[in-house]
Amino acid sequence: MDFRAILMGVVFVLMWSSAFTSARIIVEHAPPMMSLAARFLISGLIAMGIAAAMGQKLRLTRGQWRATVIFGVCQNALYLGLFFVAMQWIEAGLASIIASTMPLMVGLFGWLVLGERLRPMAVAGLVLGVIGAALIMGTRISGGADLGGVALCILGTAALSVATLSARGASSGGNVMMVVGLQMLVGSACLGVVSPFLEDWRISWDLSLVLAFSYTVLVPGIAATFLWFVLVARIGAVKAATFHFLNPFFGVLVAAVVLGERIGPLDMLGVAIVAAGILAVQLSKQPPAPASVPVADAPEEA
Repeated sequence: MDFRAILMGVVFVLMWSSAFTSARIIVEHAPPMMSLAARFLISGLIAMGIAAAMGQKLRLTRGQWRATVIFGVCQNALYLGLFFVAMQWIEAGLASIIASTMPLMVGLFGWLVLGERLRPMAVAGLVLGVIGAALIMGTRISGGADLGGVALCILGTAALSVATLSARGASSGGNVMMVVGLQMLVGSACLGVVSPFLEDWRISWDLSLVLAFSYTVLVPGIAATFLWFVLVARIGAVKAATFHFLNPFFGVLVAAVVLGERIGPLDMLGVAIVAAGILAVQLSKQPPAPASVPVADAPEEA
């Protein structure tokens, strides 16, 4: 993995993790599902416009169409939709920590549902992840965190895990930016249909809402998603997913800096344990390095 790939991975995680903080600001001023539907509509149209300018077409492979629909429903409508609703009641830092357990859930679901074999390092990582998450949630729940919000975040993370397992290969076949735009429009359509029946469309207009919404559309919405596909194309999905171990750190850090959320010593211990578990699970997926073949000595000159 070269320096450019490492930089791309760190920047992606920072942008992705910051979305929880901007989402927390948005849901304080506007209905969550309506806001998210509007975000996906704008982000999707911008992404498709960029794709058209790049010469990309709507001609996707069958696998890409399938992945587009699955990601649009599971990642955008369910995962982010449930998180936006939950963040009306829980802190952005806690939401980011729960979301960061996605690689652990993917490993667990792959083992239990698909029968994938786990290496000892992966098993150790899952155990660490469960311990760290339990420590953080126990601390936050005892401190008054809303149980319903926590449950919605867990369900949302499970939905993203299912999408990750079910829709592999979305970036193969080209037209990456077009795929990014289309899966956002799928999410927008799902949330736009549901929102009028479940929430009141009252908006408290404020500069912080405008800034947070604009940031969410452009940075986590378009830039981070596109950067992820580029990173996967450059180093592969397994290596790219390793960067997820940084999500708990950045998620808590951004929430503390921007929103002033308190970070306790048990929170930091739990974050470190979860990060170690995620890293162990991802490293266990790395293919073993090929054994070096000894080179025969060159024949001596006569």
